[in-house]
Amino acid sequence: MSSPSPRTAVVTGASSGIGAATARRLAEAGFHVVLTARRTERLEALAAELTEAGHSVAVHALDVTDRAAVDAFAAALAECHVLVNNAGGAIGTETVATADPADWRTMYEVNVLGMLNVTQALLPALTASGDATVVLMSSTAGLATYEGGGGYVAAKHGVHVIAETLRLELNGLPVRVIEIAPGMVKTEEFALTRFRGDADRAASVYTGVAEPLTADDVADTVAWAVTRPSHVNVDLLVLRPRAQASNYKVHREQ
Repeated sequence: MSSPSPRTAVVTGASSGIGAATARRLAEAGFHVVLTARRTERLEALAAELTEAGHSVAVHALDVTDRAAVDAFAAALAECHVLVNNAGGAIGTETVATADPADWRTMYEVNVLGMLNVTQALLPALTASGDATVVLMSSTAGLATYEGGGGYVAAKHGVHVIAETLRLELNGLPVRVIEIAPGMVKTEEFALTRFRGDADRAASVYTGVAEPLTADDVADTVAWAVTRPSHVNVDLLVLRPRAQASNYKVHREQ
């Protein structure tokens, strides 16, 4: 007898950080993982690593803000059981009074509309699978505010309420909606992008914090939530390092 085909998981923003780590974890869990992001060379390097380890993967260059490209991707996908909406990011730390609306627009388009594009395009396949999961990667910024974070906070609040709304609207269908809201995660790019390439400012975010979360910590949590029995829905999981009690309260060693 032939073994059943692996279930298919699509991960957006899989070229680095949490997305790449999540792809690794899902591949290890036995999924056929479709890696998507804009940077093809990074996706191909990750795909080579996973293939060498014996895992089933595919690569598709994709800008989640390009709806036509997203629709074409969805049309070419044979099936989908899990969607991890991970593509996102923050730009700048300006106040509401001084922020550049272009930065806010970029954050909204990637974090919110990009997630909407991919979710809408893949929902028919997810529903048709008979047992599907949609993961939305939000943030503790989607649950509480802080100065200098207005644009990112607004975008992640949008992701949070869309997760709640989608769960209501899909009730009765075989699709779970899981929201993962990480706090302080130290990755190679997130803070660097937020501080516009200023490596010193990016590093200062984690100064004195003994063990901020890693991308693999978040990926481990995603894989755990996705592999719960089908009737178990992890609605919202907030994930922080022990040193962080809130967006404001962080223990820093001297």
